[in-house]
Amino acid sequence: MTLTLTVNAAVWNRHVDSTAADTPGLVPVVKGNGYGFGRSWLANRAATLAPIAAVGSIFEVADIPSNYSAVVLSPALKFPFPLRDNVILTVGSLAHVHAAQRAHQPQISRQRHVIIKLRSSMYRYGVEPTQAKELIDACHQAGFSVDGLSIHPPIHGSSTEHRQEIENLLAAAEAHGVNSSLPVWVSHVDLDDYRLLRQEFADRSWHLRLGTSLWHGDKSMFTLQADVVDVVAVSAGATVGYRGSSVDRDGYLLMIGCGSAHGVTPLSDGRSPFHFRRRRLELIEAPHMHTSMCFVPHGDQCPQVGDLIDVQRPLTQTAVDDIHWV
Repeated sequence: MTLTLTVNAAVWNRHVDSTAADTPGLVPVVKGNGYGFGRSWLANRAATLAPIAAVGSIFEVADIPSNYSAVVLSPALKFPFPLRDNVILTVGSLAHVHAAQRAHQPQISRQRHVIIKLRSSMYRYGVEPTQAKELIDACHQAGFSVDGLSIHPPIHGSSTEHRQEIENLLAAAEAHGVNSSLPVWVSHVDLDDYRLLRQEFADRSWHLRLGTSLWHGDKSMFTLQADVVDVVAVSAGATVGYRGSSVDRDGYLLMIGCGSAHGVTPLSDGRSPFHFRRRRLELIEAPHMHTSMCFVPHGDQCPQVGDLIDVQRPLTQTAVDDIHWV
């Protein structure tokens, strides 16, 4: 049983390379499941695009090559292992500064580097811009180098709205004493709005974090499929599956080679994520571990053992068994 991601290699590489070439200050994001490719593999691809990558947590730093710098997007309170000296931490409060200070290894030759996260309208971590100067001062007192300001707008809203929010946050921070030449790290703006920000705040250097738009782009480059491992004839009234579901018609049970262990679940509206020849297959029950059970009524076209079933799932939430580059 296998869940396979098929990628059009030429189109994907062309998209990734052209996006990187059009993005000065690019910071490729390599977090979570590595956008379906796996963090370790994606980190090595990211290293061909930019001198630094972004990861989600300190635990993901281990998947970044040791000679490649990483910025950690989420603040940390506990550091169960020493961090290497080419890691930049994100801090958004005094508690984050104190935690990083406790974890700092004095034998590390380089100064610990941090970026200050400003609180956006998402309200997920971050210091109010009116208090950012105090947090920057606290970082300096702790012996840290402040490498810039980080702003993370929400997903909802337009790129223009995100740009305007970034402008407002920077203006508020500057009005309360924050150095107007500090670099800025942003996300969720398109390249046109990013260009406008760089023009408006020309004294600052800029970094744009890109994840989904860099690694996925046009979804037509990808095909996600699982194989049919078995087909079993059943009669109306049969009780089947882990949860004792009742079959109300004669037909066939399909055992599809992926399940919850792969991150495959019903769609948000409860529908099946499985399609065969552009027809949605009926789920018997929620996918379980490595197998999902679907039902095909008698008389409908039924897949056979070894046939491939299209799987409708976001790659950021899916653990594939195999990646096939074509």
